Amino acid sequence: MELWNTSLENSFILIGILQDRKYPGLVCATITFLYLVAVISNGLLLLLIAMDKRLHVPMYLLLSQLSLMDLLFTSLVSPKTFVDYIRGQSTITFSGCGVQMFLIMTIGGGEDILLTFMSYDRYVAIRHPLNYMVIMRPKVCWSMVATTWLLASLNSLVHTIYTMHFPFCRSRVITHMVCEIPPLLKLACADITEYQFMVYTMGVAFLLIPLSGILTSYILVLTSVFHMPSTQGRQKALLTCSSHLTVVGLYYGAAVFMYVLPSSYHSLLQDNIFSVFYTIITPTLNPLIYSLRNKDVLGALKKLLGKVPSAPKL
Repeated sequence: MELWNTSLENSFILIGILQDRKYPGLVCATITFLYLVAVISNGLLLLLIAMDKRLHVPMYLLLSQLSLMDLLFTSLVSPKTFVDYIRGQSTITFSGCGVQMFLIMTIGGGEDILLTFMSYDRYVAIRHPLNYMVIMRPKVCWSMVATTWLLASLNSLVHTIYTMHFPFCRSRVITHMVCEIPPLLKLACADITEYQFMVYTMGVAFLLIPLSGILTSYILVLTSVFHMPSTQGRQKALLTCSSHLTVVGLYYGAAVFMYVLPSSYHSLLQDNIFSVFYTIITPTLNPLIYSLRNKDVLGALKKLLGKVPSAPKL
């Protein structure tokens, strides 16, 4: 077969969730609405954390990074979905596919690591409250942020370069809404067995190992919480931890299905639904989960709204 990806001008055709639905206009409108909610809620959370000095603590520094990642994550998918629907075709250039894959893997992998650091932050806050600001001092927090982005970027760069070096000659049609490794490898005209095993191994490393650390941290946290003498302190700690665990469950559930379960358990519809879940739905829900159940964030919001001058009455 003729190799067609020798030129960066060639394009892939994305067959995603819009093409699989009976009412693509309704699906597109829903995705657009969720994107607007995600942009507003994540942007507002970033603004509140930046402006309110009471939120200048390690927990909210890490939370601001999560909001930034969610904002970037959904912006990689939703606007293009809307534009493709308006144009009536969903294509992406060879180079654009590589860039999209790199960014999605960087942000997705970064979120894996960041959620682990956030669970460690809650562990230190509850198990070692007197030494919390010493252990989680600014230098340590920024090191966590830098480590998150660095490890995720390096892992993403290696996988993107290796995936895009394969010859593609079977088809230009990617049965997925975005450029990700599993659907793209189905188009490769080469032996990908060893690389598929490497993708699986790295999926385990970036998903199951951090998830194990998160669960261990929260088991220790909950053990301490139930031994707290103060009922109010126990309720506050449980509320914070439940928010974190909800976010972890939403994100990891979809990501584990996509990158850890064998391909025999996948279908085109399931892959597209789960991709929508962790690239659009989860980034929309995360800031709402944290803000609606967090008194500090709600207090900062009320304070900000109090500074906004009301319109003069006529």
